[in-house]
Amino acid sequence: MVLSHLVHDRAGSGEPVVLIHGIGHRRAAWAPIFDRLAAKYDVIAVDLAGFGESAPYRKDQPYDMDNACRDLAANFEEWGVHRPHVVGNSLGGAIALELAARDLVSSATALSPAGFFGRLSRFRALVPLCLMWAGSHAPDAVLRAVSASSAGRRVIGFPLYVHPERATAEATYGDCLAMKRGSAFLPTLQAGVTYVFDSRVDVPTTVAWGTADRLLPYAQSRTAKLRLPGARHVPLAGCGHVPMIDDPDTIIDLVDETIGRESGATDVA
Repeated sequence: MVLSHLVHDRAGSGEPVVLIHGIGHRRAAWAPIFDRLAAKYDVIAVDLAGFGESAPYRKDQPYDMDNACRDLAANFEEWGVHRPHVVGNSLGGAIALELAARDLVSSATALSPAGFFGRLSRFRALVPLCLMWAGSHAPDAVLRAVSASSAGRRVIGFPLYVHPERATAEATYGDCLAMKRGSAFLPTLQAGVTYVFDSRVDVPTTVAWGTADRLLPYAQSRTAKLRLPGARHVPLAGCGHVPMIDDPDTIIDLVDETIGRESGATDVA
């Protein structure tokens, strides 16, 4: 059953690849790599329910992992894709791993995925997320003005990127509006307070983590290695929490490698 008909961009042909954004973000997060991936694959960048342009769930439907996976699987069927490859960042990385654990996808590439928190690092992530959400509720004119300056873009993007200045004014402003208007932000954040990923994954999987991640620190990658010993684990040198802007070339290479890998790969430190 489709819980929400998810708005998406689709381009290219070949193996299907679904791109899943993080909490408070939108499908445009993948703009730095979307066209280049579409030159090789059938690429679908999706807005999760209640984010971007996708409608929220009904009030009686929680924003938990079971519903996220169920909804995406139903949308896969609507889009005519079977067991696509998935690439996710942050919340989207956790969803990618959950889809893989449910054997709904052919491979998973997870970039700084949620679900590997320690006791303190869970709240270390919640505080800046809440501050970003509160800041996004400034008047639209203020958000546009701040986004128009390179200094403003550095402040807005500091928790997410090493190089926030690479984002355009229009993209930064759009991201602010997406967070402001994302009705799923607070219920998803609430669900994330207790979320832990601790499942077996048997499809080819890569977990890549920015060594300069300010939201989910790189130290969490050690927990990911323990829980996913069969995955490939890759440090993203000099990258922040959303690495598509910081190092698009490496992210594309990781996706290519994961899609091309046979099952049963062993962990690479």
